[in-house]
Amino acid sequence: MTELSPRLSALAEAYGVATEFWDWQGRHVQVSAETVGAALAALGVQVADEADVEAALAEVDRRPWTRVLPPVVVTGQGRRPEVPVHVAEGVRFEARVVLEDGHVHEVGTLEGDGRPRATRELDGVTVVRVPLDLGEDLPLGWHTVEVAAGRNVRRMPLVVTPARLELPEVLAEEGSQSWGLMTQLYAMRSDESWGIGDLADLGDAGAWAAGLGADFVLVNPLHAAEPVPPIEPSPYLPTSRRFVNPLYIRVEDVPEVAYLSAAERQLVEWHADDAKRYLDLDLIERDAVWMAKEAALRMIFRQRRSLRRARAFHAFVEREGQGLVDYATWCALSQVHGTWWRSWPEELQDPRGAAVEAFREKHADEVEFHCWLQWILDDQLARVQRDLVDTGMSIGLISDLAVGVHPDGADAWGLGDALARGVTVGAPADQYNQLGQDWSQPPWRPDKLAELGYAPYRDMVRAALRDSGGLRVDHVIGLFRLWWIPQGRKPFEGTYVRYDHEATIGILLLEAHRAGAVVVGEDLGTVEPWVRDYLRDRGVMGTSILWFERDWEGDGGLLEPQEWRELCLATVTTHDLPPTAGYLEGVHVELRHRLGLLDRSLEEEQAADAASRDEVLADLRRRGLLREGAPVPEQVEALHAFLTRTPAKLLGVSVSDLAGDKRVINQPGTDEEYPNWRVPLAGPEGHAVRLEELFTWRSARRLARTVDQGH
Repeated sequence: MTELSPRLSALAEAYGVATEFWDWQGRHVQVSAETVGAALAALGVQVADEADVEAALAEVDRRPWTRVLPPVVVTGQGRRPEVPVHVAEGVRFEARVVLEDGHVHEVGTLEGDGRPRATRELDGVTVVRVPLDLGEDLPLGWHTVEVAAGRNVRRMPLVVTPARLELPEVLAEEGSQSWGLMTQLYAMRSDESWGIGDLADLGDAGAWAAGLGADFVLVNPLHAAEPVPPIEPSPYLPTSRRFVNPLYIRVEDVPEVAYLSAAERQLVEWHADDAKRYLDLDLIERDAVWMAKEAALRMIFRQRRSLRRARAFHAFVEREGQGLVDYATWCALSQVHGTWWRSWPEELQDPRGAAVEAFREKHADEVEFHCWLQWILDDQLARVQRDLVDTGMSIGLISDLAVGVHPDGADAWGLGDALARGVTVGAPADQYNQLGQDWSQPPWRPDKLAELGYAPYRDMVRAALRDSGGLRVDHVIGLFRLWWIPQGRKPFEGTYVRYDHEATIGILLLEAHRAGAVVVGEDLGTVEPWVRDYLRDRGVMGTSILWFERDWEGDGGLLEPQEWRELCLATVTTHDLPPTAGYLEGVHVELRHRLGLLDRSLEEEQAADAASRDEVLADLRRRGLLREGAPVPEQVEALHAFLTRTPAKLLGVSVSDLAGDKRVINQPGTDEEYPNWRVPLAGPEGHAVRLEELFTWRSARRLARTVDQGH
């Protein structure tokens, strides 16, 4: 490992690239010069030698003075942000803030308040830094700072965000607690599903839960996947995080089905029959299901639309703008050239190029089809949320935002250099993955996000919140820092790169505030100590998993229920663990042994796992929640009953636990070795269970009653 020079360390610090960190065991780790250099290269900074380093440092020092305004300012409501204006000495200018609603807010400067005047000589010109005084009374929103010197006008986005995201009324009351379902939608199927769970199934499951007092349904990321097979099964490796997977459309609920001829209706039924055959298979067949569903949807797309519907579609396309057009164009291109856009003809790799524009014009109908699919999804998602609220839920749908996207997907193509090249996102080594993890996803470039005024990030968050009462942010600590791994290196050879968390969290809260939504951050794993406190103070809920809630700063013993966090989503399990019945039987240990993922012998691992589980179960018996010798279903109920004794504001119950399923949904550290994200909902014996059947089970109702404090 090549050691870092002091000047390279200074350059890395200027770009937020960590040169050292403390690992999960508390050991100090020095990052190699090669890793730091690769991270800087992904940020557009080449450091082949010390001369490059010196030139880059000089540019860091010089760059702010070459700009009249910074690229963006994100501030909190009630703060007094200073905006530096750089102009040649003697140049007079006027400044104002154009508010989002069009009103104008005149601003002054902070010159003459006793601070020394800052100047800099640039190419023979004396540049003066004049700080603007924007005051403390700016409203929340996306505003614009304008600085005019003669006819020359410079503009800068100004984002004013909430100091804190307040809880909805149902959760704000002292001691209040709400529960809801957690589900992998694709696995939750009904008799009417086309081989895979869809949005109508989501609405039905939510209506059933609402009748038992539930306030929300947390669903896996619904992000868009590839438009042609093979379709990536992981909802956490989408092609786009802004748009939605058409697999989740309920075909029969598209209004234009009413205009089909009798012969066309028969064709739709035949496609449905083809897809429903896959309900009887042991694994979910996304590719085959999509082929049947796509054929039916193309037929419906060609039907006439009422004037009202046509205008609504046009308004949707206008609202979503260039982002939707880029996504739909990528889908159309993928059907001709395949989904790996880096293998396309070079002229098609630039979304702003003339060749892409020509392709879009030639294939306008195909581009429109993919826009139409997103409109149908938007309509059906909005209906689900309305129905959930109408059936009595106070929150409704909680969407899930994945960490990143596929490196060859629509976002990676359409967003250009806003995503870093030559590195991937992952995680450093921890007690569960001692070699670290590589998630194969390109990270946001923090510098480009600022240059773009955080618009791509805002659009993504806004889309995720549009038809939701809440948002779960997977790996929320990635909004503070992300583990970047240079391509060709092992996951443990990466380093952290920092983001402006005041901006990323602030914008998240602004969009959630406007949507009237709650935000849940998945804050598990290696987290800097201050981050959880910061998120709590900003009103972002954390995530607490029963098996891991221990006094890690003390003796490692189980936390008393009253010591749990209040501002969190508390659950017994998560999608990276088996359903609770399976966890209690140790199926995860046997699976990891079979896949060669254990660091010690099967016997040692089973003994340690059993000891940990037995400690929890003994604690439940001590509290009178579990009788001696109780079978697994009673243990599952007791574990959930324990959650109600904590102050946690939200309690989550997995649909897999309602069904008594035992099979692992996703085994971290594997790809094709295990059918991750392809296991349908099943009962205790491993046989697939449909929603109609599950809704009649007393055991499912009993578990729901366990966490419902209103009954």
